Amino acid sequence: MKFCDKRLKILAIILILIIVALISRLVYLQIYQGEYFGKLADGNRIRLVSTSAPRGVIYDRNDVPLVNNRPAFTVELLPSLEPVSPEVVDRLAKLLNLNAEDINNKIANHSGFDPVTIKVDVTPEIISVIEEQQDLYPGVFIDTKPVRNYIYKTEGVHVLGYVSEISDSELEDKKKSGDDSYKLGDIIGKFGLEKYYDTYLRGTPGGEQVEVDVTGRPVQRLGMKEPVAGNNLRLTIDYHLQDAAERAMDEVLGQIGAQAAAAVVLNPQTGEVLAMVSRPNFDPNLFALGISTKDWNVINNNPHYPLDNKAVTGEYPPGSTFKIITGTAALMEKVVTPDELIFDSGQHWIIPKTNADGEALGYINFVQALAHSDNVYFYEMGNRLGIDRLAKWARLFGIGEKTGIDLSYEASGNVACPEYKRKVFDEEWYLAETFDASIGQGFTLATPLQMAVVMSEAATGGKKYKPYLVRDIFDSNGNVIKHFDPVLVRDLNIDPAIAQLVQQGLHEVSTIGTAASMFRDFPVPIAGKTGTAENSQGREHGWFVAYGPFDNPNIAVAVIVENAGYGATSAVPIGHKILTAAFGLDKPQDQQQQANANGNAPAQQ
Repeated sequence: MKFCDKRLKILAIILILIIVALISRLVYLQIYQGEYFGKLADGNRIRLVSTSAPRGVIYDRNDVPLVNNRPAFTVELLPSLEPVSPEVVDRLAKLLNLNAEDINNKIANHSGFDPVTIKVDVTPEIISVIEEQQDLYPGVFIDTKPVRNYIYKTEGVHVLGYVSEISDSELEDKKKSGDDSYKLGDIIGKFGLEKYYDTYLRGTPGGEQVEVDVTGRPVQRLGMKEPVAGNNLRLTIDYHLQDAAERAMDEVLGQIGAQAAAAVVLNPQTGEVLAMVSRPNFDPNLFALGISTKDWNVINNNPHYPLDNKAVTGEYPPGSTFKIITGTAALMEKVVTPDELIFDSGQHWIIPKTNADGEALGYINFVQALAHSDNVYFYEMGNRLGIDRLAKWARLFGIGEKTGIDLSYEASGNVACPEYKRKVFDEEWYLAETFDASIGQGFTLATPLQMAVVMSEAATGGKKYKPYLVRDIFDSNGNVIKHFDPVLVRDLNIDPAIAQLVQQGLHEVSTIGTAASMFRDFPVPIAGKTGTAENSQGREHGWFVAYGPFDNPNIAVAVIVENAGYGATSAVPIGHKILTAAFGLDKPQDQQQQANANGNAPAQQ
């Protein structure tokens, strides 16, 4: 009996210990860990769903909207506790006309509780099917997202750029740089200003708490944090001039049968880019919705590379437009006087290099040689200068260095010099190559933007301004966050008398020289220079650079047309149309008079 009592006491003690342990554990879980497990419980039924912020609007200099956002219905899938069934994926793929494998890849690559975007910009019919048959589409819901809208489609695409979903490699690069604000599924700028100013344009995402059931199906929305729209850009671009340049390019290219070209219009006194065009182009709206394989192949397989902004990435021999640099260098280095007459027999007397078409002009001075683009004269200038001094002045004018424009992927061009040839070809320099360099051939390369800057320097007597595209960054309340003023990069300190001689020669290009056939009766006096650049891959490239009004220039333009022959017949007609629009000559007479009374081209208003 005593033995039984002893066993009962032991069992009672064990039972009491168990009860004490359970109560202690319960107290610990309820009091000390209650908040933690409460969050876990909520985590099983509540999803934090981010909400995309609308990107900032992009305006031209006169507040004409160029890029905005439009609402679009989006089919999304909330991550659930259970894997998405193959039946749901197949059903969704059929409804949305998508590949089931693509949907599975999106789900597999997804992490976190944010929804998986399956398709953007769906039709009302699809929305009705999903909402009416919710039981067949567990975890699928419809959201409204802002979608980038390029109002004028292809116009200005190489300046504005486009947006698309961030790639794995881009996300990795962002994380490596210490920026953790991006995640898979985010829409980011991929090209143009959209890329360069992405951090300003993208805004701050919002979010909402969504309660789901055990299958992951949304039940109700519990709370909402509104997204903050991105900041807006006010550009230096003038839409009227941009539109005119686009139309001029297409009209002339269609007439001469050319496919690739570029044009840049600057204010030479500030560096503001008023228009920039590159051909061929493409519609950036295709990327905003996720470009199809068919549309991508059309763009990617085009041999003229529509995705290249040839105005800043294209590197071409500048041809006779380079004579602006050679002529300025020759006068500044005093290897020739303005009035010295040099005999042009059609070819140079040291090396038998000739003029175009064997032309011979006899005795000519500097202004005449520049106006008629005489090769023999400028061969002699190169001979007297030598390649080192010629290269020095090319660099002073900005050849061989990026301009610093606010666009990615800008090319540097190249300055012809012995060091370059030794480095690339391991060969010595020859006088014939100095001759080539003096007329912008051989190893010399420049972008259309660089040549627009060179023409601007000629217009201002040697002042080089940094070209730029954005005037203001401002928030949705109109508060300016950042303002951009003109930046004087350098002053070449050209003797004013020499600057005037170069300007006179360029003015006579439009009155008696190589561009006179189109500009002799032009209402606004201008200065210009044509060029024809040899091309080892085919027909010559045609150049035209100009500025005006001649006495007080506020417009500088550079045009190149690939594989189109003489600049006078390919690039000059485009330049003529652009300058016509820049000076308001395409407007009714009363508007022209008003512009003249204000002393400004309409593009400057």
